[in-house]
Amino acid sequence: MKIAGLDIGTTGCKCTVFDESGKYLGKAYRDYPVRRKVTGHEIDVSTIMDGVVEVLKEMAGQHPDIGGIGITSFGETFVMTDGDGRPLHNAMLYTDPRGGDEVKILSDKIGEMRIAETTGLRPHEMYSLPKLMWLKTNKPDIYAQAKHIFLMEDYVVYHLTGVCQIDYSLATRTMALDIQNLCWSKIMFDAAGIDVNLMSKPVPTGTPAGTLTAAAAGKIGLPENVVVVSISHDQVAAAVGAGAFDGSVAVDGAGTVECLTPIYDEMPDIEAMYKGYFSVVPYAIPGKYVAYAFSYTGGALIDWCVSHLAKDEKKAAKAQGLSVNELLEKAYRDEHGEQPSNLLVLPHFAGAATPYMDTGAKGAILGLTTDTGTAEIYRGCMEGVAYEMVLNVQALKDSGIHFEKLHATGGGARSAEWMQMKADMLNLPIVALKTADAGTVGSAMLTGMAIGVFADLKDAADHMVEEIHTYLPRPEQHEKYMKIYERYEKVYAAVRPLV
Repeated sequence: MKIAGLDIGTTGCKCTVFDESGKYLGKAYRDYPVRRKVTGHEIDVSTIMDGVVEVLKEMAGQHPDIGGIGITSFGETFVMTDGDGRPLHNAMLYTDPRGGDEVKILSDKIGEMRIAETTGLRPHEMYSLPKLMWLKTNKPDIYAQAKHIFLMEDYVVYHLTGVCQIDYSLATRTMALDIQNLCWSKIMFDAAGIDVNLMSKPVPTGTPAGTLTAAAAGKIGLPENVVVVSISHDQVAAAVGAGAFDGSVAVDGAGTVECLTPIYDEMPDIEAMYKGYFSVVPYAIPGKYVAYAFSYTGGALIDWCVSHLAKDEKKAAKAQGLSVNELLEKAYRDEHGEQPSNLLVLPHFAGAATPYMDTGAKGAILGLTTDTGTAEIYRGCMEGVAYEMVLNVQALKDSGIHFEKLHATGGGARSAEWMQMKADMLNLPIVALKTADAGTVGSAMLTGMAIGVFADLKDAADHMVEEIHTYLPRPEQHEKYMKIYERYEKVYAAVRPLV
């Protein structure tokens, strides 16, 4: 019996299949168009379901004995549908600016701190509830027709099983889940004027929704007895897939977005979380929570540097049989050794995430001279992302974190240079994991538990989480970086008034 993990992203979806021992067997991927306009960022949700059917059908053709499908998705984005689950509008992505006025309305009615205590979130227009309010006010005909409000995980679960349920971790991204009682918040829905009965039922992470409907089974080519599991918000699945199960371990998700996910063994200090716009999210393990400390540009900043500044280096790397990243890292070491760069790079090229949540912030590169080369700018970008991690860890200090090491996943975990840099800056060991895609691994682990392949998370991790290398911090390098960090932490305040 095989296990399938379905990961629904903002630009595409993928289905990854594993066998009973946790061995990776293959994956299918489809992207879908995202329509971006001046007034908003939108996606045609029907294309998501089309992509889901295609990847499931492809994997079913190769592995007809799939026994369970776990579903994880990106957060915040919702869609109103009719009674058959047909979308009534294009869905707004979290980057859509609409909802700002509605956040103020909610905050005036309830109070920002009370909202945070109830939902685990400091009010912000990125979340679903204020955008639902905007849609109801500006497109009342659509709201009047709505029979369901889905986020992407429960939208797909509904189309596969006919069941309306959403796991706790994704439900928190609405800014409407009561994290104390793990149910929809009457206070929030009443203040918003949204009918809570349109929402799916909140359930624990990893809860089976049921089996495939006859229609869904026919479309994807699997038997009706295949179990569909509501997994989680993608960052929670990644934490599970990284083998982080208690407060001694945090996860470094070194992908396009840089995301640090600490685990809390009990409810964190809400006031401390509020100050830094940190989320409080129920974890896969009852009674435990996670938070998201992130930068919009992690690997995205490195890609920007390579794409725009390293065109000659790309050609040279190809001729030498290296990746351009390896060539730039080597070029820097050959000239500067282990010395930090002389640059201060503020990585807010797509706005600032935690602890600022400032979408108007801009990036900056300080310290350039006529001698500065591409390799040094590349190194400075790597450092800027890592300094931003240090900044977030400092902002989380009073919340109750006590992690002693990080487990690193994502494409950035393959860079020994970057992993060592982060270990040195944070003064913590960083364990690089074999899989770059911890989200699909976490989804498969929880699906395997739901269908009886694994006894518990430890059993699943023993089969599916593999450590490659541990990078230990070097005290002398930590000291060098901290001297520079004293200047780095002042850069945002200096630059922001100018842009």
